[in-house]
Formats: sequence, structure tokens, C-alpha cells
Amino acid sequence: MKALRIRYSKLGKIRFTSHRDVARIWERSLRRSQIPIAYTEGFAPRPKLSFGLALSTGYESLGEYLDVFLRPEEAGDLDLAEVPDRLAAGLPEGIEVQAVVPLDAGAESLQQTVTSCTWHIEIGGVGPADVQRTLDVALAATELPLTRERKGRTVTDDVRPAVVSAHVIGPTDGPHGPGTTIEVELGTQPRALRPAELIAAICPPDAPWPLVRVLRVHQWTQAGGARREVLPLPSAATPPPHAEVRAS
Repeated sequence: MKALRIRYSKLGKIRFTSHRDVARIWERSLRRSQIPIAYTEGFAPRPKLSFGLALSTGYESLGEYLDVFLRPEEAGDLDLAEVPDRLAAGLPEGIEVQAVVPLDAGAESLQQTVTSCTWHIEIGGVGPADVQRTLDVALAATELPLTRERKGRTVTDDVRPAVVSAHVIGPTDGPHGPGTTIEVELGTQPRALRPAELIAAICPPDAPWPLVRVLRVHQWTQAGGARREVLPLPSAATPPPHAEVRAS
């Protein structure tokens, strides 16, 4: 065993922590857990970790991924069943380890593995009928142009190929009043389409939809022509508490 793949959730107030700060949290937790992680060489060695697709600050997730590379001479003594509890002692409220598995040698990186993500997006102040009409127009369109900044330049891309599916789940009555929750599947290759970018592409510029909550529900990969979760939860596992309830 040369590496581990860890699945974890990120829910609640921890959503305001940036991707870079979450990486630092994991580095501290791994050190405290005394898991035999490998380090880079050179003047300032760093833990050998590989994170999946970055989660935007303010977004939550039912399943994020992290690859941890181990020191070969000590990896054989590691009891995988103990790893979640050892890690939990150094993790803040809102980050929960859901599964830990050995990573096969030569496995693709998480950035290459994930081909699309499913999101639940709560929109404030817009009813389900209006939202569904807008989604129907977007799905029927041959192009969805989106203008954004990239490396200091303004570019316009057609993001329609990245919209795999989109539909209304139902009305919501959150802390900001009535609204609508939609489920969308967005592609990640060659460049990931973010939920906020999708909304910007399908809404009139003078009437953008306010995003109340964005939750990543699944990260998908392709195996043998079939779509599957990168690392499914064990059958005995339970979803994080209040996963679908608006976090404070």
C-alpha cells in the first residue's frame, strides 16, 4: 500500500474556509494522527497530498476527495479501520471522514478522474415554474455564451456542452424567504463549469438569481463505459447529519 484515498464531507460553517486553508487543516490533522505520510524532498519538505477539484468558498459538499501518499517502509503497519478515528481528532466541526481505501499504484489523479459533478443549488426569491422555464430554454439552446476573466484576459466561452442535465427539485422556504432548489450535473473536462457560472450564463444580466446554498452531491467518473461515484460510501455508512438541511 503506497497511498490512501479519503472521502470526506464539508458542511456547515466550515464552508467559509477556503480550499487552501482546508489543505492546511488536513496537513495538521495528518501530522497529529501520526499516519506515515510521505514528504517531498528539498529545503522545505511538504506532505505528499493530492486534492480533488477545488470547492469554492461558501459551497458545501457531501463528498470531497484527498489522496495521501505514504512512506513505503511504514505503510504496511497501518490499520485502515483506525484511520478515520485518528484523523477525526484533528479535524474541525463540519469536516467528517466518510471512507478510507487503499489507492492502487498508477491510479489517475483526482483532477483527471472526475468527469462531472452533481450539485443542488438553492435559489432565493424565484418560484419553481419560472426556474424550470429558464432551465428548459437553456437546455434547448445550441450555445450558452459566458464571458469571464481568465489569466488577466476577458474571454467568452460556450458552456452549453458542460451542462449535462438540469431540473427543478422543488420549492424551498429558507431563511431568505421562498425559493427553488434545482439539481444540475456539470462537466469538469476540459475545464469545470461552476454553479455560479451556470446561473450567470442562463439568467438575464439585469436580474441574476441569488444563490442561497450550493451543495456538491456527487463527483462522477467513468469506468467501463458506466458512470459511478469516485468512491461510493460503504453500505453501512450514513449520510452526514442534517446533510440536506440548511446549515447555519
